[in-house]
Amino acid sequence: MKTISILDLVHEELQRVEQKMREASQVEYEHLAAVLDDLLKSGGKRLRPALVLLSCKFHPADAEKAISLAASVEMLHTATLVHDDMIDNSLVRRGNPTLNATWNRGATVLAGDFLFALAAGLAAEVENVRVMSIFAQGLMAICSGELKQIFNSQGNLPAREEYYQRIYSKTASLFAASTEAGAVLSGAPEPEVQALREYGRTLGMAFQIVDDVLDFVGDERELGKPVGSDLRQGIVTLPALYFHEMHPTDDALIKALNDPGEEEVRAVVAAVKESGAVESALDEARSFAQGSRESLQVLPHNEYRQAMLDLADYVVERRW
Repeated sequence: MKTISILDLVHEELQRVEQKMREASQVEYEHLAAVLDDLLKSGGKRLRPALVLLSCKFHPADAEKAISLAASVEMLHTATLVHDDMIDNSLVRRGNPTLNATWNRGATVLAGDFLFALAAGLAAEVENVRVMSIFAQGLMAICSGELKQIFNSQGNLPAREEYYQRIYSKTASLFAASTEAGAVLSGAPEPEVQALREYGRTLGMAFQIVDDVLDFVGDERELGKPVGSDLRQGIVTLPALYFHEMHPTDDALIKALNDPGEEEVRAVVAAVKESGAVESALDEARSFAQGSRESLQVLPHNEYRQAMLDLADYVVERRW
């Protein structure tokens, strides 16, 4: 199942979102303009703007404001990736060099900040105080999650609840903001606004768990990074937590987290893949995806609702 077939309903609007972002990123300073162009060209699946657009479809919404909101969400996501790569010292994303591979840390921070400002400017075009509040709260959740990850001791196994909080901040918070803001922009009644927010939250949780699974079992060429990248950064994800619960006396995981040599990381990745931990983690992702489907029950039965149901299937079936 490919996202493009699911998102055909908003394909033309997504093209307008791309154009909106490119127009917003036209700046006089040529080095910054070139970087912004590269960042936008390297784009991903564009799920977040698609979620905004789909969430606007259940009630009449201003088409231009919907495009601006969708563009702001994707610009915000792009900004977080710039800062994430710098914090993690990542030199490659999706097979391409990251900004901090070529720019110094100060310049990279400022480029990310510039993207945040562009995102805020696009969100302001919506002229809706509640939408702006949702935008701000989403950004605060992302930043607070990163700070917790930086200051919490790495190399140790987190409690399961800590893991859930981390992936909410990292991914699900922006998914939830996307669907909630889209619903608010369309003037949806409050029960539908909350239902769409819950859809985005649970879909985002499923999405990130699958991302964490793919870090163990994905194809490195499709991922654009080596397997076991989280372990190399001292980050413990759900498959590793399940592996530890299955093998509590096996200290290979702790050793790899504290001394992530290539051989040690590869050995732990292989052990996790063989243990059944991956399937257990995928079961949780499927449970969150089912929760996202159930949250849509209060919405009208139409092609947009079906696309969102299909998207929940895609999230747990994808391979990159």
